[in-house]
Amino acid sequence: MQKGQIRVQTENIFPIIKKFLYSDHEIFLRELVSNATDATQKLKTLSSIGEAKGELGDLRIDVSLDAKEKTITIEDRGVGMTKEEVDKYLNQVAFSGAEEFLTKYKDASIIGHFGLGFYSAFMVASKVEVLTQSYNEEAATVYWSCDGSPEFELYEVEKKQRGTKIILHVNEESQEFLETGKLKGILEKFCKFLPIPIYFTDVAAEKKKEEEEKSVNNTNPIWVKKPSELSKEDYEKFYRELYPFGETPLFWIHLNVDYPFNLTGVLYFPKIKQSYEIQKDKIQLYCNQVFVTDEVKDIVPEFLMLLHGVIDSPDIPLNVSRSYLQGDPNVKKINAHITKKVADKLEEIFKNERTAFEEKWESLGLFVKYGMMTDDKFLEKANKFLVMEDVDGKFHTLEEYKMATETLQKNKDGKQVILYTTNPVQQDAYIQACKAKNYQVVKMETLVDAAFINTMEMKWENVTFVRVDADIVDNLIDKQETNESVLSKEETEKLKELFTLQIAELHVTTEVKGLSADSAPVIATRPEFMRRMKDMGAAGGGMTAFYATMPDEVTLTVNGNHPIYQQLLKDGDADQQKKQVRNLADLALLSQGLLKGNDLTNFINRSVEMMQTQVSNIAS
Repeated sequence: MQKGQIRVQTENIFPIIKKFLYSDHEIFLRELVSNATDATQKLKTLSSIGEAKGELGDLRIDVSLDAKEKTITIEDRGVGMTKEEVDKYLNQVAFSGAEEFLTKYKDASIIGHFGLGFYSAFMVASKVEVLTQSYNEEAATVYWSCDGSPEFELYEVEKKQRGTKIILHVNEESQEFLETGKLKGILEKFCKFLPIPIYFTDVAAEKKKEEEEKSVNNTNPIWVKKPSELSKEDYEKFYRELYPFGETPLFWIHLNVDYPFNLTGVLYFPKIKQSYEIQKDKIQLYCNQVFVTDEVKDIVPEFLMLLHGVIDSPDIPLNVSRSYLQGDPNVKKINAHITKKVADKLEEIFKNERTAFEEKWESLGLFVKYGMMTDDKFLEKANKFLVMEDVDGKFHTLEEYKMATETLQKNKDGKQVILYTTNPVQQDAYIQACKAKNYQVVKMETLVDAAFINTMEMKWENVTFVRVDADIVDNLIDKQETNESVLSKEETEKLKELFTLQIAELHVTTEVKGLSADSAPVIATRPEFMRRMKDMGAAGGGMTAFYATMPDEVTLTVNGNHPIYQQLLKDGDADQQKKQVRNLADLALLSQGLLKGNDLTNFINRSVEMMQTQVSNIAS
């Protein structure tokens, strides 16, 4: 029997390990099961090259809970350890001191290099026992134990089966881990796709009833297979395994790279019908099939954080807790590769299945537009497959839209004017006016469109966006001379005076124009620049925040050629004249959704009153 002290150059490293090694104590189970997996995989490798003799037998990992005894046991049938290996790997935590340990290793990529994973056991255990038998049949079975102090025991015992058995005596502060649900939940979270079958046993429950054994993990997830081996059903089944309550995804991309870095995985495009359904942090990061984190913002481009799925790479550097990514050239390469793969896949679908692509655009548009705004390499490719849906349901690429509007929709600066609507129902009158001039109007009504428009005007050459209600239709593309008004100069001034209104929370500018007689009597428009600044201020704050507090800018264009004014200006009842004018103005504001609160109530009451007066006049 050997007794001694674990060789550390500080009085007691274990309190430091307990406090600082891992931010989340539940990690202990992941580390110990991962070690058991590594031991089993090593045995398979040694057997394949003839170094390990004999039958491998049932290679599995067993995790058992005995709440009564307050123990958790992890047992594998892997390579095991000799007495010398136990002394080397378990008894040497060679750090010069607590301060240096924290300074030197808090950000280090040390998992798999320094073997600290085993010591995570002391975060939850007051005592750890190890019973291990090497695959080398000549080696003795070894027992090792430690109570969390530098003291340990190490001696040989009667021959046991090959592999390693670790028994944790759970401390008082960690009693939560003696709950079946808690322990199974940790296994399912971190070990769901480990390559060696894992079986969980609750000793107390086992005595009450016998159940057919079922491993808690899927040892052969689809991302470790070749795409040629998989069917559409395989991908959809795996998606349901990851997201049991999710809808069938639109499509997926299978990642499989072995140079200049190793990367496998499957990324799914989920259905997104409404902007508020967007959910980030749905991509899971694995390292050799061990779950690491679902915060993958450094690996996956930000615009693809909306995707779902898994990424697995042993080349991604991780800190001691495997929970935070570090800056590294490989991470940037992986990020760029994922961007390229996604762009290539979208372009392929667009070219080969354009109708299907357009049918999915409601969901795809968010990814594509977000990517075009934030990633110039993606923008370059996406220019070919970005589509804009017009108000008649037809889709156009940017080039197709330019060709269709080449003659009619260029302003005096030579820029292509893309006319758009953010609300086809509310802005229908403006859309119809545009269509009457054979203008093409596209829909820009999603969460990202306001930012997309601003960004694309900077990134696309000679393109500008104008909303259909930014001006009267004659001025949307370029300022044009309107028809002469049939009104006299005096009548025009009178009409302008009548329409000079004070409306709460609005800054109203009035102009009288000679539009066609069949145009509306009053048209309310919102200047593009000021409306955008106000929208940006409301959405993003910062330097534009003050715009959000400013009144809405509205221009009331009075159509002097509308027949209604011939009668209105002759009306001798000044009070009635003002009511009619205000109603015409309110109708225009109502079309913009700008008539609210007391002004809306007054409009309704005034309209009823005027109808009652009209009915009375007819009756008399």
